[in-house]
Formats: sequence, structure tokens, C-alpha cells
Amino acid sequence: MPRIGVLARTVAVAVAAMLALSLGAVFGGSTGGFGSTASASAPASTTPPTTALGQNPAAGPFYQPPNPLPKGKPGTIIRSQPLTNAPAGSRGWRILYHSTGLKGEDIAVSGMVFTPSSTAKSKVKARPIVSWAHPTTGVADTCAPSVLPNGPSLVAGLDAFLQAGFVVAATDYQGLGTPGVHPYLVGVSEGRSTLDAARAARNLKGAGAGATLFTWGHSQGGQASLFAGELAKSYAPELDVKGSAAAAPAGDLAAVFDLDLNTVDGVVLGGWAMNAYEDIYKSDHPNMQIDQMLTANGIAALPKMVTLCDVIDEQFAQLATLALPLVGSFYSTTDPAASPPWGELLKQNSPGGVKSDVPVFIAQDTGDQVVPASTTNTLVQHMCSIGDTLDYASYPGLSHDVIGVVSAPAALAWMQAILAGQKAPTTCR
Repeated sequence: MPRIGVLARTVAVAVAAMLALSLGAVFGGSTGGFGSTASASAPASTTPPTTALGQNPAAGPFYQPPNPLPKGKPGTIIRSQPLTNAPAGSRGWRILYHSTGLKGEDIAVSGMVFTPSSTAKSKVKARPIVSWAHPTTGVADTCAPSVLPNGPSLVAGLDAFLQAGFVVAATDYQGLGTPGVHPYLVGVSEGRSTLDAARAARNLKGAGAGATLFTWGHSQGGQASLFAGELAKSYAPELDVKGSAAAAPAGDLAAVFDLDLNTVDGVVLGGWAMNAYEDIYKSDHPNMQIDQMLTANGIAALPKMVTLCDVIDEQFAQLATLALPLVGSFYSTTDPAASPPWGELLKQNSPGGVKSDVPVFIAQDTGDQVVPASTTNTLVQHMCSIGDTLDYASYPGLSHDVIGVVSAPAALAWMQAILAGQKAPTTCR
């Protein structure tokens, strides 16, 4: 059984509570699902309207890869451009890079890379990397963090990681910004995008990134980070992955959706996931029908729902307006785990399916209404039972929206201790 870790207690509960209040004042607005921590202004009026599920990308010409896509190893840079909104004391780039799709195909994925401004003059030519996996922003192209005007602010702890000398890579994930469906809550896709963003950082001239890597993510990104740790040895053996950190990770997906069935978050996030799963998995499961999971009213709401970003205030309000009347009448089942093939697919995309080859740090807020603490407790217990080296930190009374930002200092301290040669702590017993 796990016990609560010590790292989180380096941030006093009182300080965390004050920070949570200040974050609410700073970020305001959106409190949307799977971990949005900052609201974003809508894209400029010159940006074409978004298109559902990433078809014919609406994010702009940067995100349209060459057709045909030239061959390239995962992490090879297709194109890059400097960012004008990188944090003070850093340099940043928007990137388009090669990754691997779910059927092994070569695909283009977008993201961002940040490095301390001192990198160009520093003798350090192989800085460690933190590959950040973002919480849910939506499933349409204009929801990609690198598209949003305040995209860097969505990286939890970005300033602190840069000040500590890390290069930070931040994937948008497959199908956000770029063509094709975004495989929302599909762990292998997210994990590959996260690892390949680190590879891209290494290939980006001027970033100064080495082979040492930690993955770090919140909510949907917590799932991505944990999958990246599980995949690293087989998928990216040249990377020296030292650990995976996750805040309120989307763990046991069937349990998360079961507990979230009758909430606005449950409607929006579940709708996005079911829509993506049907598109991605139906060819392998001919009997799969979305009405096995959603009611007719729920299905009718999807075409509008998938065009909206929960990280943009105005669009989050539209999502809430769509979802609220459907609470209690959206799902056609009360037990997602028992609905084949959906239940098996949710299990397949829940982290912890195999022992991770790297140490793990997980932070969880006890007041979470999106990823309930009970589901993370169960995930941690399971990961401990299969032999993971896992440090678990609990933050009493905080909400899902702020746990990524509030736990970032503990995640950074955990990484720095490992880099200093200390044995990774474990709270499993």
C-alpha cells in the first residue's frame, strides 16, 4: 500500500492554498476539464474557423506538413520558427516534427521548445530536458497550446525549470494543430508525441539539449507522461530517461468516467473521448457503435462540442451551455467498464499496464472533481503492486485546475535530486 510522500510537504499547505487563490485571480475564467489552468484569448480574427477533430487544419500554414511528408526519423525537425512570447530569460521556438502514428506511420506533430537565454553563451551543451505533456485544451486544431497566444503559460513550472537549467519541450500531441484526428486519451499516441518532442529538442539548433530526460504532465498530460515512461526503453532507447512525473493523471479511465458521468466535465470530456475512440478503433472493432456509450441527444451534441476549446473562456462557456442540459442524459450506460469493446479500450489506455522502467512521481489534489483522488489512489496502489519505484504526494483541499502548477516545485526538486545522484524515493510499502 502506498503512503503519502514527503516531497509535496516542501510546499506548505498554507502556501499552496494562497497560491491556489492567487492563481484563480490571475487566470480567472475557464476551469474546464482534465486540467486547464489558464484561460486564453480566442485566436486572432485572421485565423480560419476551427474544424472538428483536426481535419483540414485551421491553425495556419505552419501546421500543414509537406504533402507528401518527407521521410524522417521520429524527432526530426520539419520546420521551426522563433516564438515571440517565450518567458523572460529564455528563447523559444514553435516546432513541427516527425513522430509515429498508431499504425506505425510517419506523422507530423507540433509543439514548442524553450531553452535558457544563456544557452548560446554557456559551456553547457547538453542540458537535461523536461518534456511537458499538457492537460486537456480541446480536440480541435486551434486548441493546440502552440497555437494559443498564451501557450507558454500552460506549461506548469516553465520558469522554474528554465531557471534550473533545463530545456523544456512541449508537445501539442498528434492531431492538435496538425491534420488528422487527435487521439484524445489514447496513451501510446500521447506517450510517443511526448518522447518525440524531446528528440526534436535535441535536433533543434540552438536549444542545447542533451539525452537526459524527465517527462512531466498534468491530467491528460499525466497519462501521457506515465505512458512515455513505460514506452521509453523500447520506443526511444537512445534517450536517458530518468523519471516520469504526473499531476492528477488520467489513470483508471473507466473509473474516471464512471465517477464523472453526471457532471459537465463528464459530458464534455467523455464526449471527446468516445468520439475519438470510435474514429480510431472502429476499423478493428466492427461491432463498435457510439450509441453503446452515448444517447441520441449526446451524439447529436458532438459535432458542435468537438469544435470548441475548453481553455478559451468564450468557448468554455459554450461547452458548458451545451453540456449542462445533457447531464444525466448523455451516457447510455452507467458502467463504461462493462460495455465492450469500450471497457477494454479504456483499460488499454490507462497507465500502469506494465511496470515502468523509470522512477515515478505522482501528485494528487484531494479536492479534485475531474480526476478524483480515489482513482489516483487506486492507480498508485496498482503501480506499487507491480514493482514501480513511486513517490506519491497528496495536496489537501486543492482543485484539479491548480495541482499542476502547485506541485511543479516538488516535481522539479524530485528531478534535481535524481540528477544529483540520489536514489529515487518510494512511498510504496
